This record gives sequence, C-alpha cells and structure tokens, in this order.
Amino acid sequence: MNLENTKAQMRKGILEFCILSLLQSEAKYASEILDNLKRAEMLVVEGTLYPLLTRLKNAQLLEYHWEESTSGPPRKYYQITKQGIEMLTELEKSWQSLQKAVTTLLQAK
Repeated sequence: MNLENTKAQMRKGILEFCILSLLQSEAKYASEILDNLKRAEMLVVEGTLYPLLTRLKNAQLLEYHWEESTSGPPRKYYQITKQGIEMLTELEKSWQSLQKAVTTLLQAK
C-alpha cells in the first residue's frame, strides 16, 4: 500500500467540503481558492481544482460571474448557491460525526 496515495485520497475526499466552506462567506476566483487551500496545507494543484469547480457548478452547488481585473484579464469568481449552502450544512454534520468517530477510535488505542 502506498502511503502518499492514501494521504492524497483522504485530501480528495474532503476537498469539495473545503471549497464550499471557503466560498460560504464571499466569492473567490480560482487562484484565491488555491492560495487558501495551500495555506491550510491542503496540497491541491490547478489540474485538480478546475475540474472540481466545474463539477460543483454543474451540480448547481456553485455559480460564477466575471469581473474585470486591474492586473490582467477578467477573473471568474465562484460563489456558493442556495443548494450549495444546503449541501455544506449536511457535509458539516457529516464531518462532525466522522471526526467524533475517528477521535473516539484513536483515543481507544
């Protein structure tokens, strides 16, 4: 079993949750999302992020709009939808339950 592959799968499993969470307070463009994830030590590359943003948009959990930029081409800003907020609420409940279960198992050793 490859340790790095297992760790990558764990990160991928919660990436949608993290992105929805990042967008709950304000719209962000992809580079901002990547920067936030990297600061939190969620190792994500553009090749992973863009298809995920598209999937979330196609699932109507995100939407986007274009804004002009003073430092380059227009930027696509992503924002969470009402359905996305509902999904985030459910994911937060699931995360709390999973976190509690894992903590319980780790403390039992």
